[in-house]
Amino acid sequence: MTDITIIGTGNMARGLATRAIAGGNNVQLLAHDDKAKADSLAAELGGSVTTGVVGDDVSGDIVIPAVYFDPAKEVVARYGSALDGKIYVDITNPVDTSTFEGLSVPEGSSAAEELQRATGAKVVKAFNTTFAGTLAAGDVAGQQLDILIAGDDEDAVRAVADFASAGGLRPIVVGPQRRAHQLEQAGFLHILLSANDNLPEFQWNSALKVVPAS
Repeated sequence: MTDITIIGTGNMARGLATRAIAGGNNVQLLAHDDKAKADSLAAELGGSVTTGVVGDDVSGDIVIPAVYFDPAKEVVARYGSALDGKIYVDITNPVDTSTFEGLSVPEGSSAAEELQRATGAKVVKAFNTTFAGTLAAGDVAGQQLDILIAGDDEDAVRAVADFASAGGLRPIVVGPQRRAHQLEQAGFLHILLSANDNLPEFQWNSALKVVPAS
């Protein structure tokens, strides 16, 4: 059993919390400004869930801000040294929403690497290639979800992989933190497929799957 803090109360927070509870973990839900939102989601989820708002002490060993990249930077700045030594799971795809032609991080970098430069936490990239609804369900068309993971700290990566596995998902460690660049490109492509009206079968209910030869 692991203590997991999830920041946010939206769809991704719901999906991540559902997997955390399925794995038998304790969950702390922190709303951005309205604790009632966290209370409502906790009541919906059941399980061992405590609630609060951003600014409250973070109780989890694993911290997952279920937010976009810019708010994630604000979370890191707000908590500062309180995140030192914790495992920080970066789920973001830093899409340049002004053009939707690429990512908004420096070329050759990634959201995970940019966040790592700003925090003493152990940043692990994961869950950025999965959508909220599929996380809540735990599968797509009967297929177990693949969770692609990148990070430099072996123990942190293992902890995130164990969290995914306990929640009924299939963790795949793709390499060190710098591989987050490729994961974010893959996440961006998945978003583009789902936003394409000519591909209705992919609209926010699909998954990226790695299929072994045997």
